[in-house]
Amino acid sequence: VANYGTDSVGVFFGYANATFSSQTTYSTGFLSFPTSLVVGDFNGDDKLDIAVANSVADNVGVLFGLGNRNFTTLVTYPTGSDSNPKSIATGDFNNDNRLDIVVANSGMDNVAVILRYDAGFFQGQITYSTGDTSQPLSVAIGDFNNDQRLDIVVANSWNYNLGIFLGYGNGTFSGQMTYPTGDGSLPQTVVIGDVNNDSHLDIIVANSWNNNVGIFLGHGDGNFSNQTTYSTGASSVPVSVAVGDFNDDGRLDIVTANYWAFNISIFLNYGNGTFSNRTTYSTGSVSKPNSVVVGDFNNDSKLDIAVTNQGSENIVIFLGYGNGSFVRQRIYSTGNNSQPTTMATGDFNNDAILDITVANFGTGNIGVFLGYGDGTFSNQMTFATGNNSHPWWVAVGDFNNDNRPDIATANSGTNNIGVLLGCTNGTFFNQMTYSTGNSSSPISVAIGDFNNNSRLDIVAANRDRGSIGIFLGYAQETFLTAPAYSTGSSSRPVFVASGDFDHDNRLDIAVANNGTDNIMILLGSGLGTFSRQTNYTNGD
Repeated sequence: VANYGTDSVGVFFGYANATFSSQTTYSTGFLSFPTSLVVGDFNGDDKLDIAVANSVADNVGVLFGLGNRNFTTLVTYPTGSDSNPKSIATGDFNNDNRLDIVVANSGMDNVAVILRYDAGFFQGQITYSTGDTSQPLSVAIGDFNNDQRLDIVVANSWNYNLGIFLGYGNGTFSGQMTYPTGDGSLPQTVVIGDVNNDSHLDIIVANSWNNNVGIFLGHGDGNFSNQTTYSTGASSVPVSVAVGDFNDDGRLDIVTANYWAFNISIFLNYGNGTFSNRTTYSTGSVSKPNSVVVGDFNNDSKLDIAVTNQGSENIVIFLGYGNGSFVRQRIYSTGNNSQPTTMATGDFNNDAILDITVANFGTGNIGVFLGYGDGTFSNQMTFATGNNSHPWWVAVGDFNNDNRPDIATANSGTNNIGVLLGCTNGTFFNQMTYSTGNSSSPISVAIGDFNNNSRLDIVAANRDRGSIGIFLGYAQETFLTAPAYSTGSSSRPVFVASGDFDHDNRLDIAVANNGTDNIMILLGSGLGTFSRQTNYTNGD
């Protein structure tokens, strides 16, 4: 029983003669005011657990049963500030044989689904120095010495060099080897690719203050040639670089985002590791482009380009003709004061069409633009990364091995990396964070399996600590809160239940709305997502 007045749940243990013990109570937290509870095996250990809606504490609490009439201390999962959860129910909403939870949030006029999940957790950070005053700004991953183990390259902006860390295959790395990028170069972004078709990975770097892009050809043994540079134009300040085959000749070409020239530059590959002079395309007046990614956004088998514009607070799409030339397509707003920084691509809603995610530094969120497959995109959906988080970098990978792309962010303002696990419909669970250390200011993240355990790991560039941080991934189940479903303005939902209402072998949700005197049905997809269906009025 939920004891509203004493901030506890009470259990009366049954005897074989149909009598019960006196009540044993378990705290739900000071001033929690529990209103509803449900019983189930939430962690798959064949022992009954208790989940409770704590109306004033704005959370769902779970007491995991130990099987001996005792329970663990309460583990809480927030439902949102002033959410006032009133009712709780349980069911397997995504058909993974794990019990999930649904809660009616009276204060927010919504219902929230909390799914039991392999959350893809990460161990605490292991750091490697990049040098005093190095201020690393970008990391990338590849196998530079052909030993089947992932290595790391980092752009050390203030030391004017690239740092190479060779991986041992167990999650640890060698000390740093450095390659100069030129006096005063301020290397800002690095990417990896085989630009001379010798089956050895090469490194491409945007040298912001020297207004060029640099090429380091790999020897295949972890060593690299001296840098060759190509001008991006006087005072252009290239801040981002990407590679792709833009003219369908089987050779990787280069694109840079030139912050103060308000354009992008295209360099076509001659096939021997050398490149053409630049061709430029405007990104708009005072646009300040600061990130560029490559993908086929209109499904014509020709590579296109997407650019974030920090100055004009939007993204712009350039559709490729397949001959090395492009046409500027549409512009999509990232919101007032968003100051978008970097972007990445992935298929977030499982429709075989590329979508885009962007880090909105100014508004403390990531934006997601779902692709339609014709080169156009939906308006932005946003997912919070925290107050004053100032996310600078986004990367995409499957951290919990559920075949759905997830997003990692470098939150420079709150000194952590954030992980948002993907749902099936282009939305994401609430962010989980991992500290990078006080005053670290992480500015970039990259993804790879550094210890060969078939789980993705994360490396972060900690700008203000002069280090890179390694976060090794591992499996652990927990509850994750999916985006809530509105029950309508002033609806004040007070009761929730689950059942298969349309006989499709998928659990649905029924909600009783006290404020609007109706019952709402949310039909389940069987994947943990729901569609709003019919409201049924129940009178005055």
